[in-house]
Amino acid sequence: MYDFPCEYCSGTVREQRLDREVLNHARGVVILENAPIGVCDHCQAHYYSAEVLKRVEAILDGNTPSTRTESVPVATF
Repeated sequence: MYDFPCEYCSGTVREQRLDREVLNHARGVVILENAPIGVCDHCQAHYYSAEVLKRVEAILDGNTPSTRTESVPVATF
């Protein structure tokens, strides 16, 4: 699914299973654990398959239950 040239550099995007990946969506934030993400082996840019993005949509829609909910601290800089 991955193994394609990175659009930002001369690297190659390869699949990695990341312990935690935070996805900022227009409708909210979802943290995926053990997610298969495409990561450039040179610049570390992240790419998401349609399967991953559909899963995020399903979680935000309430069609797929989340494992747990975590609070996120917010501070003014």
